[in-house]
Amino acid sequence: MKKSLLFLLPLALPAIAETDNEQELQDMSDPLAVYTQAGAGYTDKGLNIKVGQTYDTGSDTTLGMNVFEIKGFAGEALGWADTADNSIDSLRYRNFGVDLTNGRGSQVDVNLAFTDGNGAQGSASYSFIQALPKMGPVMLYPLAGAGVAFGETFDTTRDDAQALDRWDLHGTFYVVGMYSKIDVTDKIWLNYNPMFMDSISGSDIHKDIFDNELLHEVSASYQINGRTNIRYFANWNQDSNFADGDHRVEVNYQF
Repeated sequence: MKKSLLFLLPLALPAIAETDNEQELQDMSDPLAVYTQAGAGYTDKGLNIKVGQTYDTGSDTTLGMNVFEIKGFAGEALGWADTADNSIDSLRYRNFGVDLTNGRGSQVDVNLAFTDGNGAQGSASYSFIQALPKMGPVMLYPLAGAGVAFGETFDTTRDDAQALDRWDLHGTFYVVGMYSKIDVTDKIWLNYNPMFMDSISGSDIHKDIFDNELLHEVSASYQINGRTNIRYFANWNQDSNFADGDHRVEVNYQF
């Protein structure tokens, strides 16, 4: 049950970068860059597809982007996790806003996971992120937010935990954490993104799942050219080790 929380951990947050009418290429290594993009990934649970589109916010000092992801399909044929199957593992939608005047971003993050034995379970959160001054090769981006957990409800008094054919709001939670970027060379960089989550209110099961949950994400990236990079990600928590976590390799292209 705890491991299912790994899908809640955000990927690298798009970055603060001003665009003009000619759509100049943005720094894809910046954890706060906003640009139209597409990506494909190979994971232990199958294939991932990601599409991101910038939009006009109506202000010269803010940027916005929507990102939609389909994760973990064709897993039985191509994945290597014991739980992999050919159905979709999860869906994710994110909306980003960035204020260019103060280096502050915000995000809406909605996840819906389809897990064996737990039915469809999801979360929706809103958080703020602040870029701090660069310290040599290191950039830090503290984050804080809150959200709700929702999904199918089960009759827990039954041994087979039968679904009750309804969706409920399970409870609320908060999240505090940090995105970080470490430049190795002008084409290679590393990220470490720890997130701590805890319940605010809700059912006993919800409180147990979100009880002092510490999530980890690390990535190593290589910029092939101005438009294309390849990235390796690993996600795990305090109840699993690095090897048992989620792993993926993805290629991203900037339009």
